[in-house]
Amino acid sequence: MDPAPIREWLRTTAQLIDQEKDRLTELDSAIGDGDHGVNMQRGFTAVARFLQEDRPQDETAGQLLVATGDTLISTIGGASGPLFGSSFRALGKALDRSGPESDDRRLAAALAAARDSIQRLGAARPGDKTMYDAYGPAADAFARAAEAGDGLAASARAAAAAADEGARATEPMQARRGRASYLGLRSVGHQDPGAASTALVFRALATALEAK
Repeated sequence: MDPAPIREWLRTTAQLIDQEKDRLTELDSAIGDGDHGVNMQRGFTAVARFLQEDRPQDETAGQLLVATGDTLISTIGGASGPLFGSSFRALGKALDRSGPESDDRRLAAALAAARDSIQRLGAARPGDKTMYDAYGPAADAFARAAEAGDGLAASARAAAAAADEGARATEPMQARRGRASYLGLRSVGHQDPGAASTALVFRALATALEAK
């Protein structure tokens, strides 16, 4: 897969996170430590910074995503750093493996690998009120659209819509994982900030692939 749209995806994600950092912090203040927006901004600002550096000419899309994951792990902090960072690392490693010929199906398989890494690391299930509630539906929606032959851009739009719906669906849930789980019923009525960030990541993917 051409690394150019991946670079655009990462740049657009950094822009969206920067624009939405206050909302993310507000969401996290209700059920977490109140630092999610700042932490995510710091991580993706670092990613945007390394994108401006001279990258290896032969760097693959997968290698770029693995480097992104490493950067997020080292800069975001808290639980979000390992979760988001590991998902990008898994995405990159899977994308560079031999597999389906078409870019949309390759990316679908890679997103599934990233989803699985989040599930393993966070031990989250659907309905636990975590980023998995947005990432899982997004990866599944992308795969369905790719399998139907809809192409990269349409598959990404379907994933973005599913991620947004999944993030909004966390609001009435009671948290069963993470810091928010300590609040019990008080976590109900608040959208999960990790799921909200995940929706931004998929919105950025749709924007980047639309422009491809």
